[in-house]
Amino acid sequence: MPGAVITVLCGNAAATVIDDATLNKVEDGNNWAAWGRTFDEQRFSPLTEINTQNVSKLGLAWSLDFDSVWNVSSQPVAVDGVIYTAVGYSHVYAIDALTGKVLWDYDPKVTGRKMGMAWGSRGIAFYKGKVLEGAQDGRLFALDAKTGKLLWEVQTTDPKDNRYITGAPRVFDGKVIIGHGGADFGFVRGYVTTYDVETGKELWRWYVVPGNPKDGFEDESQAAAAKTWTGEWWKNGGGGTVWNAMTYDPKMDRIYLGTGNGSPWNHKLRSPQGGDNLYLCSIVALDAKTGKYLWHYQTTPGESWDFTSTMDIVLATVQIDGKPRNVLMQAPKNGFFYVIDRDTGKLISAEKIGKVTWADHIDMKTGRPVEVRGARYEDGEALMWPGSGGTHNWQPMAYSPDTGLVYIPAREMAGYYNDEGRTPKNWEMSLTDPMGLNGFFDDIPKEAGSTSLLAWNPVTQKQAWRQPTPGATNGGVIVTHGGLVFQGRSDGRFVALDAKDGKELWSYNMGVGTQPARIVTYCLPLTVYVSGAACVPTPML
Repeated sequence: MPGAVITVLCGNAAATVIDDATLNKVEDGNNWAAWGRTFDEQRFSPLTEINTQNVSKLGLAWSLDFDSVWNVSSQPVAVDGVIYTAVGYSHVYAIDALTGKVLWDYDPKVTGRKMGMAWGSRGIAFYKGKVLEGAQDGRLFALDAKTGKLLWEVQTTDPKDNRYITGAPRVFDGKVIIGHGGADFGFVRGYVTTYDVETGKELWRWYVVPGNPKDGFEDESQAAAAKTWTGEWWKNGGGGTVWNAMTYDPKMDRIYLGTGNGSPWNHKLRSPQGGDNLYLCSIVALDAKTGKYLWHYQTTPGESWDFTSTMDIVLATVQIDGKPRNVLMQAPKNGFFYVIDRDTGKLISAEKIGKVTWADHIDMKTGRPVEVRGARYEDGEALMWPGSGGTHNWQPMAYSPDTGLVYIPAREMAGYYNDEGRTPKNWEMSLTDPMGLNGFFDDIPKEAGSTSLLAWNPVTQKQAWRQPTPGATNGGVIVTHGGLVFQGRSDGRFVALDAKDGKELWSYNMGVGTQPARIVTYCLPLTVYVSGAACVPTPML
């Protein structure tokens, strides 16, 4: 499948040092050097040269095909006029943004491919002249950004198990942090690990779920979590993989993790006597220097539906009841939008952003969902909204401090769950039955679900506007100070909408659908759009 990349960027005379100060400088739009542009992961560009008045003049400058790559789901980064992206099995490219010429490429030669690796690489990190990437076979490596030369690599997982890496690493304070996926395929216990950016030396590791109590616990947080599990959960791994959401908070020197589903999915098999199963499907705050647990908020206690909280976590300061509050915001799979005080980890508000039938509401006294009877397929089967694809998946949302709105690539599609009489006594995890249930795997009719681009007010927890989008999956979004929201869509169009009312102002047919968020960065007289999708439009003003 042809893939494409990127477009034009103004180069600087002197090389920009991408460090903590740069990644915390939200007013500087010259580079897009991180997954969410800056540490807050708002995906907000402060630039205004392209705006609602002149966006209609955009046109194609050049495109680049990756003829040998089967998947381009990656969001690139842009530094000093060079686009860096990893596509397919973590194949890294450096591309001149003015010409589209490939400056260098590096193939880590991934081996031992596993089922979950079909997603391909979703992103990379850049820090102090290094490009950092997690390979699908579990390696983390650093390349010289000028030459593509390998500087170091470490194996972050056991190649013999089901772990793999698709998500982008994050960097902060001289460290790089990486998680992994694999809980859907069995026998995986999730964790994150930090390494020294200069040397690749391991610094600290934090496990999401507890291991076998007889082996002792790694820290107090694991001992506390074990009280929320029952049976012999460790034999099946437990799950809780952190395959996407890792947001650094420089104000508090914390890292916030969005954790994944249980392994197996079926709660009654995973933890037969019940329990919340911490820290599955949670937002967890850790001390960034030591990895010490600070607090958590669990979005889906005792999850049984693949309702991961691995969707992107956005930081902002917003006015609530007339006072500024440091908050984090997330729209996980389960259909609710959460605003959480990041000082304390306390829930501020949570409301549905789409059709949700597994829970009636979130109890604000306890912070827990009020579940609907039958949702846990305790009567044999359940058809409910959302399904395992979630109301929001990994395609990132964006937040505009100008409008105060969050822009979410949303979907509404049911999920079917049936454990077909499996019990802890008659079931054992296997590679052919890792989830402990039967899902709906037949052809899905077109009318089974819908998608949209949703503008949501996080303070009032109400919809501002919603525009229908094509297909079952569309790309992530970015928003600009020029009043625009950009999104790549499954019908092959790259569109620009008015951030205030959702009116479509411009589109370009890329020729192939796309999933990742684009990057927008530009300066006069040359304007640039950088995309991680199929074909790339750039403005010609």
